[in-house]
Amino acid sequence: MKLKKILAMIMTAAVVFSAAACGSSSTSESTSSSDEETADGSSSDSESGSGETYTIGICQQLEHDALDLATQGFQDACEEKFGEGNVQFDVQNAQGEQAMCATIANNFVSSDVDLILANGTLPLQTAASATSDIPILGTSITDYGTALGIDDFSGTTGVNISGTSDLAPIDEQAAMLKELIPDAENVGILYCSAESNSKYQADLFAAALEELGITSKEYTAADSNEIQNVVTNAISECDAIYVPTDNTMASNTEIINNVCLPAKIPVIAGEQGICSGCGIATLSISYYDIGYKAGEMAYDILANGADITAMAVENAPQVTKMYNPTICEELGIQIPDDYEPIEE
Repeated sequence: MKLKKILAMIMTAAVVFSAAACGSSSTSESTSSSDEETADGSSSDSESGSGETYTIGICQQLEHDALDLATQGFQDACEEKFGEGNVQFDVQNAQGEQAMCATIANNFVSSDVDLILANGTLPLQTAASATSDIPILGTSITDYGTALGIDDFSGTTGVNISGTSDLAPIDEQAAMLKELIPDAENVGILYCSAESNSKYQADLFAAALEELGITSKEYTAADSNEIQNVVTNAISECDAIYVPTDNTMASNTEIINNVCLPAKIPVIAGEQGICSGCGIATLSISYYDIGYKAGEMAYDILANGADITAMAVENAPQVTKMYNPTICEELGIQIPDDYEPIEE
């Protein structure tokens, strides 16, 4: 009898212990899978969703001051809007190569990034080919209709693409040339034939010059190896040169300046970076500002659920007349008071 009682007690204890253990395991699992509360009783970030992190792939066409500023502006806006630690960037530079742009875009898609920033026309085009699902924001793009082959572009793409434009008013740039070089009769328009956005600007600028009674001629280089010969030919036939926002020319301003400056041929530039290297003046936008605006758009898309297909492409908030003091002094060009000097 005693033995039976002892065995019964042992079995009862084992059952109680087992039940307690199961209860402990269940409680722990429930805690780990449910949202915790903060010390003041409020829900943690995991419940509210405000602590969600995002990964943004950035493809920059090449290294250049203007594009660098756009990337920096974008990152600054995102970090400010999303909050520190809530956004991560995968920044890639394509070195001006279309094949590399395509590889980078495909890698972003494979990595399933939350959004792609395409800084330059080639990154925009290759990203558009790589995905129709991931939101794509462009920046430093002159004309989205031209870049994407959209006829009658009205400001929105209707697909997973929007962004910011670096196009300054072309007619005001032509007026600037007339103001600073009043005796100019023949103007050479210099750009890279591989850049469709440059061709778009060249056509607009030629039309604006015609309205002012000035003739123009296009001079194109397929790549940087042709620039010196093309510019040499242009200065033999023209009184002045216009260079639109063109990535190839922006990377080779020293070559342009080494030909134009000794020949006393002034250059009007489409943006500040080109003007710093070879121009006398530009109607400048801030690439930092258009990058920053793209960052604000990224926040609206990812955090607020904005529909990118209906988001209008944004332009630079303001333009500024700027001049290159060193080159203007060497050419003896007098600059009106409403121009700002480009800091060296």
